[in-house]
Amino acid sequence: MKTYKTNINLYTLRKIQTEFPKVKVDSSATAAKFIKQFYSDDIEIFESFFVLLLNSANTTIGYAKISQGGIAGTVVDTRLIAKYAVDALAPSVILAHNHPSGNTKASHADREITKKIIAGLGLLDIKVLDHLILTEESFLSFADEGLL
Repeated sequence: MKTYKTNINLYTLRKIQTEFPKVKVDSSATAAKFIKQFYSDDIEIFESFFVLLLNSANTTIGYAKISQGGIAGTVVDTRLIAKYAVDALAPSVILAHNHPSGNTKASHADREITKKIIAGLGLLDIKVLDHLILTEESFLSFADEGLL
């Protein structure tokens, strides 16, 4: 009888302590203020897309920069958002991206990618609570505007 040697990867679930700030997200304004800190001074230069990861009490547990593009757009891959949400065991997320133009109006592409992400994460029982469009001076909340 012949035996075969295989490589087996072992995976474990464990909590890793970090210094990430725990903030209760109770409104779109709270979320927008929290997420804006990740932009530094490029909010009016490059369009970037972030996902904010939340626990079941809507408290922040992490975030990830999904993409950074040019002055008029960025590519968003739903699989990357799902990967970060699953890795963090996050039951809900808030999506956010900026418009360097200063215009908070949601484009057709913004609405379509939001629908696609909601559908994809929904298969994993991960809820999209909001999608924020940020500018230096203001923001738009898809949830507040009834766009989700």
